[in-house]
Amino acid sequence: MGLTMSVMYVSKETLEQMKAELQKMRAVDRPAASRAIAEAREKGDLKENAEYDAAKESQGILEARIAKLEGDIANARILETNNIDISKVSILTKVTLTNLNTKKQVTYQLVSEKEADLKAGKISITSPIGKGLLGKQVGEVAEVQAPAGVIKFKIEEIGV
Repeated sequence: MGLTMSVMYVSKETLEQMKAELQKMRAVDRPAASRAIAEAREKGDLKENAEYDAAKESQGILEARIAKLEGDIANARILETNNIDISKVSILTKVTLTNLNTKKQVTYQLVSEKEADLKAGKISITSPIGKGLLGKQVGEVAEVQAPAGVIKFKIEEIGV
């Protein structure tokens, strides 16, 4: 993983959630982390102060999360449903598939990792199924390597 950041396509709602989360981390979590460090520092000898070490570590983790979220927001591009190409499977398309192993039909929406929620039928484009479906057209069969073996999905319909 180099320094190259990849563009992340998200819906407007997700970008708003990311901005709100960043705002909370900056306004609430960061001052709380600083207070925890200050309180631990007042308790004396820093060499044997596990509380101080833990507070410093959690601050480091928080700062890393803030930096990652800032990077994600900087690289986020809002994808509007009206400019999605539905001739092939791409991010934010809804895909109706037939699992050729079970003959069951399912519909998934392909989303960014941040938005993935299997219960809501939203699968990440970085998941094995998501990767297998990307770029496919109606009528094509996607073969997905799953823990139980290869699953074949026939693309029935692509929409938004």
